[in-house]
Amino acid sequence: MDRTELATVVIDWYHRHARDLPWRRADASPWGVMVSEFMLQQTPVARVLQPWQQWLVRWPTPAALAAEPVGEAVRAWGRLGYPRRAQRLHAAATVITGRHGGRVPSDPDELRALPGVGDYTAAAIASFAYGAAEVVLDVNVRRVLARLDGGADAPLGAPTAAERRRAAAWLPERHAAVWSVAAMELGAQVCRSARPDCPACPVATSCRWLAAGRPPGPARPRQLYAGTDRAARGHVLAALRALPTGRSADAATLVGGWPDQAQASAALQSLLSDGLVRTDREGYTL
Repeated sequence: MDRTELATVVIDWYHRHARDLPWRRADASPWGVMVSEFMLQQTPVARVLQPWQQWLVRWPTPAALAAEPVGEAVRAWGRLGYPRRAQRLHAAATVITGRHGGRVPSDPDELRALPGVGDYTAAAIASFAYGAAEVVLDVNVRRVLARLDGGADAPLGAPTAAERRRAAAWLPERHAAVWSVAAMELGAQVCRSARPDCPACPVATSCRWLAAGRPPGPARPRQLYAGTDRAARGHVLAALRALPTGRSADAATLVGGWPDQAQASAALQSLLSDGLVRTDREGYTL
C-alpha cells in the first residue's frame, strides 16, 4: 500500500478505537484544545483529564483566565508539574484577550507568537481546533513514522528537518487533521515506546521496523524526580497552594519539611525569579 492507503487504514482504525477524550470531541472549543495542549506537555493523559475539566469550568474562555491573577492559574495547576506552563498559559490568555478579541487564533504564525506556544503546539491547535493541514509532530507521531516509514525507532532530541519533511509527505490531501490525531493515538495505544503491541497494529504488514526485527533505538536517559531541585520547587509550591487565596507564608514555613533546607531555600528563590512566587508584607504568596 502507498502512504495515502496506509493513512486511510490508520484513520479507519482511529474511528473504531480512539479514546473518548473531551478535548477531541466535536463540541470542544479552540480554547479547550489549547488548554489540553499546554497540560499534555510532558504529562500523561490520565493525569490531565480532571484538571482540564476543572480548568474549563472555572475559566471557559481566555478572557476569564486573563481576568484573574497569574497566581490563581499556578494554584489551579496543582500537581501537573512544570508550573511555568500555567504561567505561560495565563500570559497567552492575556494576549488573546487583548489582541485577538478573546478568540484563540487559527493562523499558525499568530499562534506561535503567543507565550508558551512553539511549533508543535501551534500546529496542534491549528489542526485539532480548526482542521488545518499542519504537520503535528509529537513524540507519538515521530515514533509511528520512524518505525513505519523509516525502519528505525524514534530518535532522541528535537525533530529534525528530515523528520518534518517525512511527516509532511504523509499528510493526506483529505482529512489531514484526522490523520494527525489518528497517528498520535496509534502511537499512544499500540506503537508504544515500551512494549509495542504489533499484533494489534493495523499497518503492521507494512511496517519497516517490524520487518527489520524491531531494532532498538538509542538508550533513553532515566529521568529522576525525587530529591531533585525540581522536586524541591514542587514542595514549595505545594505549601503555597495549600494556603487560602490571598494568604502568605514565611520562608521557614515553605522550606520546612524538606530534608535539604539549602536546596529548598534555593528552590524558593528560583520560583521568585521565575515569577511563579511573589512577595508581600507578610512573606511569600502565589
